[in-house]
Amino acid sequence: MTQTLLTQIKDGIATVSLNRPDRKNAMSFEMMTELVETATTLATTKGLRAVILTGSDNCFCAGIDLESLMSIAPRMDEVRNQILNPPNGAAANEFQAPITIWSTLPVPVIAAIEGVAYGAGAQLALGADFRIAAPDAKLSIMEAKWGLIPDMGISQSLPRLMRADAAMELIMTGRVLEADEALNLGLLTRIADDPLDAAITLAQNLITKSPDALAASKKLVNGTWGRGEAGLKLEAQLQAAIIGQPNQMEKVMSVMQKRDPKFSY
Repeated sequence: MTQTLLTQIKDGIATVSLNRPDRKNAMSFEMMTELVETATTLATTKGLRAVILTGSDNCFCAGIDLESLMSIAPRMDEVRNQILNPPNGAAANEFQAPITIWSTLPVPVIAAIEGVAYGAGAQLALGADFRIAAPDAKLSIMEAKWGLIPDMGISQSLPRLMRADAAMELIMTGRVLEADEALNLGLLTRIADDPLDAAITLAQNLITKSPDALAASKKLVNGTWGRGEAGLKLEAQLQAAIIGQPNQMEKVMSVMQKRDPKFSY
C-alpha cells in the first residue's frame, strides 16, 4: 500500500500529515484506508494527548482524487452496497469512517489548514474538533461539482457549526469560501498566519488539562449537538440513490470536457 500519511508523535502530540503533495494531497481510496488505520492506532497509543491533522507542501487537501472517483464507474452496484451497508456493528460506512473516526478519539483533534480544503478535504477538516486556517486558505463543500452530495459525515459536523439554510447553500452550490467568510459562517475556529504553529500551541495548552475532562467534554458536545448517528444512514441512502445515475455521470463528464451539462428531467 502506498504511504499517503506521515505520522509523528512528540510530547504526547501526534501530527498526521496528508502526504500526496504531487496531487495537492487529494484523497485516494488508499488514503481513506490509512486514515482509518492511523486513527485506530492512535486511539490506543499510550500517552497520546492531542492530534493535529495537516497537509504536506502547504496544502491541506484538494478533495477526492479524480482517478479514484472515476475508478468506481464500472462497479456501481458494489459501491452502492458499500454505501448502504456499513461493516457489522459500525454506524459509518467505508466512505464516512475516514472522517467520522476522528470524533471517536478521546483526545482533541485539530486541523491546521493551508492552501485548500475542498470536498473530502473540507469534510476531513470539519471532522476535527478545531480548525485553524491560514488567512489565504480556501474551503469548499465541493461535491455538487460532481453531481453528488457530501456524504462523508457532513451530517455530524455542519449541524453543530452553522444554520441549516447557510449549510444548504454551500452544499448546493459548492462555492469556494475565503478564510474570513468561513470563519464568519462558523466553519473555522480561528485564522492564524501559521496554522500549524497555532495548532501546536493550542495542543500544548490543552494537554495541561485533565485528560478525563477533555474526553468527557468531547463526548458532551458530540453527543448533544446535531442529529447523531441517524444522519449517517440518511447520507448513505441519499448518495446511493444519486451516484452513478445518468445526471451524476453527465455532471462528471461535463466538468472533464469543460462544457455545460445536459441533464434529464
